[in-house]
Parts: sequence; C-alpha cells; structure tokens
Amino acid sequence: MAIEEFDVFVIGSGVAGQVAAEACVKEGYSVAIADNREFGGTCANRGCDPKKVILSTTRLINASQYLKGKGISKLPKSSWKDIMKFKSEFTEAVPIKTEEKLKKLNIKMYHQSPKFIDTNTLSVEGKSVKVKKIIIAAGLIPKPLTIKGGSLALLSDDFLELNELPDQIIFIGAGYIGMEFAHMAASLGVDVTVIDSGERPLSIFDKDMVAYIVNASESMGIKFIFNAEVLKIEELRKNKRVHYKVANKKESVKATLVFNTTGRVPSTGSLELDKGNVSHNKEGIEVNEYLQNPKNKMVYACGDIANNTVPLTPFSSKEGKIAAYNLHHGNKKKANFPISPTVAFTLPNIAAVGLSEKEAKATYKHVHVVNKDASSSYNAKRVNEPIYAYKTIVDKSTNIILGAHLVGPEAGEVINLFAMAIYKKMTVQEIKDIIFTYPSWSGDIAYMF
Repeated sequence: MAIEEFDVFVIGSGVAGQVAAEACVKEGYSVAIADNREFGGTCANRGCDPKKVILSTTRLINASQYLKGKGISKLPKSSWKDIMKFKSEFTEAVPIKTEEKLKKLNIKMYHQSPKFIDTNTLSVEGKSVKVKKIIIAAGLIPKPLTIKGGSLALLSDDFLELNELPDQIIFIGAGYIGMEFAHMAASLGVDVTVIDSGERPLSIFDKDMVAYIVNASESMGIKFIFNAEVLKIEELRKNKRVHYKVANKKESVKATLVFNTTGRVPSTGSLELDKGNVSHNKEGIEVNEYLQNPKNKMVYACGDIANNTVPLTPFSSKEGKIAAYNLHHGNKKKANFPISPTVAFTLPNIAAVGLSEKEAKATYKHVHVVNKDASSSYNAKRVNEPIYAYKTIVDKSTNIILGAHLVGPEAGEVINLFAMAIYKKMTVQEIKDIIFTYPSWSGDIAYMF
C-alpha cells in the first residue's frame, strides 16, 4: 500500500473544513482534505442555501394569500420544476468551485471518507497517509430511523431533489428541518402531516411563541400528531403507511411520501476513531476549549461534529480558524463565542436569542417579561399578517436586555438587532434612544419592552 505524508489532514470539506485547510496552508503546512460526498459541505449543497432558495417562492405565495382581495386579485401559480431549476443555479457549481479553490491552494483532495489506522495514520483511497495533525470537520448526518420499514422514509437531501411534489407527505420529526419543509410543502398545495414524539414542535424555542407557529401551521392545513411513538412504516401499492401509538392507542396514517426529519447525528461512524485513540461520544468528537481532542492531542475537531460547539454555519467558520490557529501556535485561543440568535424559517419565522424566561428567572432576582400578540400593530396590518408576536426579557435591576423571542414575517432578520443589543449589554433605554426607520419591522424593536 502506497504511503503519503502531510502536515495536516482535514476530514470534511464544508465551511469549517475549508476554512481550517486554507488557514493551515497560509501557515506553510502541506495539507490534504477528504470528503465522501461532493465537496462544499451540507450547507451549500444540500442544506441552508438551497432550502432558503425554495423558501423565497413559498414565502411569496404565503404573503400573496394574505393580500388576496387587498391588491392581489389572482394568486400566483408555482412550478416545482422551475423552483428546482432556480435552486440548482446555487448548488450545481458548488463542488467544482470548491475543488478549484482548494487546488489553487495546492491542497491534496481525496474523495472518500478516511479511516484511522493508528493515532496519526489514515487509510483513504487505498493509501496509507501519515500526518502530523488532523482536523475533523465531517459534520452531521441524518439520524437513522431504526424501526421496521425505516428505510422507506426519505431524507432532507431527497426533498431538495424531488422531481415533482406528491399529493401527500408525512414528516416524522418536528424540529427545524421537519417544520421548515412542512411549511414549504403546504404552501405549495401538499397535504402535510407532521408526527413527533414530543408535545409540540420546535422544542428549542419558547413555548408561547411556538403556539403561534402551531396555529399558523394548522391554518395552512398541516395536521399534527404529537406524543406519538412511530412503530413502523409499511409500503403500499402507491403510498406509505406510518403506524404509530399515542397513549397506548395504535393508529396509522398514509401518504405518498414519508420523510425522516427526526434530527441529525455526528458523522463519526465510518472514521474508526477508536483505532486512532480519539475520544468521542454520541454528541460527537470530544474537544476541550481549544477544540483539541483530550485523548489524541494530534486531533482537533470543529464545526457540527465537535461535541461542545453550536451546530450553526457561522460558528463553523470561526471554529475552523481557531482549530488551525491552535494547531500552529499551541493552544492559545479559546473557542468562546458570544450568544447567538437562532431561527426556524417557517411561515412566519420563529427566532430567539439570549435567555429563555425560565433561565432568566432562575438566574436573576427581578425579571421583567413582556409577552405580547402584536398582530394588531401597523406592520402586521399593512401586509395583513395574522401572526406577529414577541416576548422580551429584561433584568429589572439594571434594565439590561437578557433575551428576545419573536414570531413574524421578518423575525429572522429582526432577531439580529436583539443579538447585537444583548452582546453589547444594552439597556432598554439605549434601544429606545436609537432612531430606527419607519415603518419597518426592525423599528418595532423599540416598542417591545
């Protein structure tokens, strides 16, 4: 078996892997990178970016329905074929452009997932590769649906590549992916059912705000089955039947397609980490505050696969830089990041940043909470949006903003203002002193306390 040698080997070609590899090249290292799928990672190829392209159309259709009879006389018609063609304009070139960029940096590329042979040797494409340092940035993969007939369920990748939309879809799992896809499909006329083991969808978000999303979903025709244990998926002649149990009562529902949107897990299965003495757990590669594996100190991990980091693209790029810096300079830079906003691009959006009401009350003695339905406000009325709400959390002793939770058409944008305010430890009065444009969704922030 041929032996190749590199200073640094990067596993994964997504945002974290690319940033880390480029940073290592700039430090003068010889670098190799490997990926078992098309280069460019999940976000650009089959995640955030293509999803947001599709949402552009569904958002317009949704907004037009609210304005029917108020300036819109005829609702726009959608073409899934054209949507997919438009999406491809963003995704088709990603692998080629990524490889071209890496090639210009003289980074050796492997198109296979490597396996550890020992602490600093990998096996990839039939070769043994000796390395001084390894950066693992392999990301996450869909969580397997380990039930009878589980393989009959399609994945998020499949949804983004559908040639045509079916009449009915069942989504098993009501997290970010399941809910966003459910809203996309329902907006385009699909009969949608969402099944989840919890009592509500989007469990990471504020319960009061999620209630608005449930109402919005049901008004779109989405049907929910909560507190359900999915038992099996049965293949029928034209459809799939999902068998489930709620409160010890067995039921079933059928649809043309079923999607597994139960979540994602670290992509560690094929790496044979134990042979490399790399410590890991169900949450991913174990890392310390410098993103270094505590057991095999030649290994760093960054991005979604690292066990104590936030699985969001903006963090991945920062972590890639930190891993490369510490690899070269010694562990001097900690992976400490400010609070970050999060959003589910449902229709309308739901977004949050900072502390939840429960967290705030457990930490601070005196907390002021404003929980308001703002659907009667001017911004909601001018677009005839029926759902617009917010919850803001403030420390009464200092008047500093602790958290914000929003539901609305532009919640994914407005939440960024709250993120800046919380990061800078701004008070409510300091927010109120700022002059915002009017009328604008962001301008409403001054009235949310």
